[in-house]
Amino acid sequence: MQYRYIGKSGLRVSPIAMGTMTFGTQCDEKEAFRIMDAAYERGINLFDTAELYPVPPTGKQAGLTEEWVGKWLKTKPRDSIILATKVAGAANGWFVPPIRHGLTAIDSFHIKRAIEGSLKRLQTDYIDLYQMHWPDTIIPIKESLKAFNELVSEGKVRYIGTSNDSAYGLTKANETSKRLGIARFESIQNNFSLNNPRFLDELANVCQKEQISLLPYSPIAGGVLSGKYNQKLTNGRYASYINDKNGRVRAQAARFVNDKSLASTAKYLELAKELGMHPVTLAVAYSKSFDFVASTIIGATSVEQLKPSFDAMDIDLDKETMNKIAAIQKEIMYPMG
Repeated sequence: MQYRYIGKSGLRVSPIAMGTMTFGTQCDEKEAFRIMDAAYERGINLFDTAELYPVPPTGKQAGLTEEWVGKWLKTKPRDSIILATKVAGAANGWFVPPIRHGLTAIDSFHIKRAIEGSLKRLQTDYIDLYQMHWPDTIIPIKESLKAFNELVSEGKVRYIGTSNDSAYGLTKANETSKRLGIARFESIQNNFSLNNPRFLDELANVCQKEQISLLPYSPIAGGVLSGKYNQKLTNGRYASYINDKNGRVRAQAARFVNDKSLASTAKYLELAKELGMHPVTLAVAYSKSFDFVASTIIGATSVEQLKPSFDAMDIDLDKETMNKIAAIQKEIMYPMG
């Protein structure tokens, strides 16, 4: 296992991390434990969750995933796990979180309320990496960072990170932390995959220059890069999302599954076949192949789904393969918009 460091932190992590957002909606507690056990046994030490999980988030189930992760965590030596969770983003963002009566903000009050709830559900006295789930466009980042820094000073959090952020947002936060001499975002967790390489446009440059790590999520594009939607699947997550009553959910499905994304996926399926590799293995191997990536977050709804992702653990794609991928990305630009 070749461990990597997150940013300039002391967090030494496996190149693949275990995501948990499906625990509670797409798999039950018993299967969630089997998945986490399998990941742990394979050498994965970074486990990522959030106060909002499982997805799609609902007020009734929010926090359930953390509860399950907390129960599982008690079965393992705590120091052997790098535990990451997130405070829900602001209600003025891309959607209104169904917690704290839809009034969430990245201010001191909500950050402190969120961490106390997460620590209780996770049955631990500290979080290794505490992340902002998405930015707050109202609260000044200075105020948010001061609140996060207090958690670090109190020992409740070791390091902090951001998610779903922009090059401007990450740079602004990083420079603010420098100016104030307080804890900075050591990581950014953004969507990044063969079908969504937008991180390479500008954010990759920020991460490389400032030594901030990307923790890519959705490396197989919500399951699309497995090829299952190219087979006209009717029972996948996005097959159900496309008819959801929630417009945001329908828009998400259309972003992941569309003519361009299916066309590009078809080409990656051909490339995987040429390489004698499972398409999921190719997708996960791609997402972890960059120097600014610390750990790629995979997900699963059953233990049986894990092997192709695990197989990518020790695979380094050669220059020829990366050039073929770049050619596909140039031919079909930004399938996910």
